[in-house]
Amino acid sequence: MPERASEMAYTTVLFDLDGTIIDTNELIIQSFLHALEGVTEEPFTRERIIPHMGYPLARQLRFFTGREQVGDLEAKYRTFNLDKHDELVKEFPHVREVLAELHGRGVRMGVVTNKARRTTMMGLKRFGLEPFMDTVVTIDDVSRGKPDPEPVRLALQQLGAEPSGALMVGDSQYDIIAGRDAGTATVGVAWSLKGEAHLRSFGPDYMIRDMRELLELVGQRG
Repeated sequence: MPERASEMAYTTVLFDLDGTIIDTNELIIQSFLHALEGVTEEPFTRERIIPHMGYPLARQLRFFTGREQVGDLEAKYRTFNLDKHDELVKEFPHVREVLAELHGRGVRMGVVTNKARRTTMMGLKRFGLEPFMDTVVTIDDVSRGKPDPEPVRLALQQLGAEPSGALMVGDSQYDIIAGRDAGTATVGVAWSLKGEAHLRSFGPDYMIRDMRELLELVGQRG
């Protein structure tokens, strides 16, 4: 059960992609390890990468390397990421059934991600989630990615939705901050690779441990 009972029926649900509705965690980690191999003085580890997952790619690479120009590393990352995509991505439990149920109720849904559009659409198509999404906002569509609220606001605008009737669901603090600053209620997912306690510290309005709990937050059937 969600930790807080919903006081209203939400009619719009926005989802982060990576680590929230598609398990791309291993793909992302391996892509970073590949891109950073031989670039930094000390070999990079998974433990150093995980806390920063969720920021736009170029920003992460600049942080990890101290370099301003990281175009070559972005290309190396993206090539590996594309090549290994279908091999390493997985489904999270109950995502497809929950999205189908919400879609059937007439709930408007969208993806708001700091990922590039090409790989975003690959992931949605891979698991049959694309038909449920009324909008998809990627890093290619905005000047500032999450945690800036710009991508969330753009998704709401495209859906003709009010922030007060919307949920932003995500696995990182960047999703919580972006949703909050855009005026939506926020939902943290306890399966976040960063850990439930870490996500809680950013004060999401709700925490769910199972995707099916989301059904309760958007109100009763019909």
